This record gives sequence, structure tokens and C-alpha cells, in this order.
Amino acid sequence: MDPEVLWSQAERPRRGRPPAHSRAEITAEAVALADTEGLAAVTMRAVAARIGAGTMSLYSYVPNKETLLELMIDQVSGDHRLPPEPSGDWRADLRGIAREQRAIMRRHPWLPAALPARQTFGPNTLAVVEYTLAVLAPVGLDAPARLETFSLLTGFVASHVTYELAQEQATEAAGRTSGELLDAQTRHLRAATAAGRYPHLAQALAVPAADPAAHTNLEAVFDRLLDRMINGLTTAP
Repeated sequence: MDPEVLWSQAERPRRGRPPAHSRAEITAEAVALADTEGLAAVTMRAVAARIGAGTMSLYSYVPNKETLLELMIDQVSGDHRLPPEPSGDWRADLRGIAREQRAIMRRHPWLPAALPARQTFGPNTLAVVEYTLAVLAPVGLDAPARLETFSLLTGFVASHVTYELAQEQATEAAGRTSGELLDAQTRHLRAATAAGRYPHLAQALAVPAADPAAHTNLEAVFDRLLDRMINGLTTAP
């Protein structure tokens, strides 16, 4: 995949009749399909059917599924609601970026699994990267380290959203609340540590939670871990 061809060149006009579809239309349909049926459902044949086109004709707009995935990722990256300039409070701004990422990934549950396959950055993604690098400018990290921090932060958000979605599916399948499942897991771990085989884990379990709801509310858990992550990511070596 040539990123210059993918992102830097406008769709070339064809001779004769105007094209029946556009790359943006195709991408939007692919995103809608992934949102409702999952990433595995996104095939060239399925997307072509959604726009009322033949499968082979779709290749004249998008050469392969890998390119379509790049277009999908960049399109949903355009959902970020970012201020025109950083506020000057880099920690608050970094939290805002991560929370926007979380919201987008929860709206598009296929996105965390798709990100590792991304090979290039489109214009919407580049806008997010640029804003994040500007936010991190006062931290004292050099430019490459700031770029790595963006990648690590995005990886943390994607991993946590994957965990959140799995937890929600588990509670729904079990017909129990997240608190009930957490209680069951805690009882299991306490039984496993009773014989003294896992002393460090036993020590962690022995400390009562100041706010039990903070361990079952997914957003509260995310915010707590996000703050810990930010403290670690922005520590210059």
C-alpha cells in the first residue's frame, strides 16, 4: 500500500459518466457494517452489496480490504472533538484525548482490534497526532518520545476498551451484575491464597477498597488507571 497514493491524491475523475459511488460513501458503509456486525463481516462483497454495486466494481474505488480498513480507521478518527489549541494544562489535555479515544472505540467496538493492522496515518489521524504532540510539548520529552507516548497512550485505551467490552459481554452472558462477578472472583482468589502460596496477592486482597463502586464502574476504573498511565508515560528517562 502506497500512502502517497492512498492519502495524497484525490480520487481521479473518470472519463464519461460520473462515478456511481465515492470512496467516502464506501467507507461509511463499511464502518456501519463493522459497527453492527463486527469487523469480520466487512468483506468487499458485503460492502458492495450495501451500496448496490458489483463486487468487482468496488475494486475500482478501493483496491483491497487492507486499504478499506485504513480508510475506516481514519474516518472514525475524525470523530475526535479536539480544541484548536492545547489549554496549557497538559495532564488535563492528555486525559481529554484518552477519553475521546475511549468514547470513539466504544462507539466503534471493532476499532481496538483494527488498530494493530494500521500501516499509515490518514489526515484525521494526523490531526490527532499533531494535537497530542503539541499537548506534550511542555513535558520535557523529545519529539520522538512524544510520538511514542501517543502510541502507548492509544494502546492503553484500546486495551482497556477491549477489557470493558469483554466484561460487559461476560456480565450479560452470566446474567449477573459486574459487582456480583467481582465478588465471585474475589472469593475465588482469597480461597486460592489461603494456603500462603501467593503472599503478595493475599496482601493486596487484604486491603479493603475505600470505594467498592470504583472497582466496578468501568469509567471510574479507566480514569484511575489513565492517571497512573499518564504519570508513567510522561516521566523523562
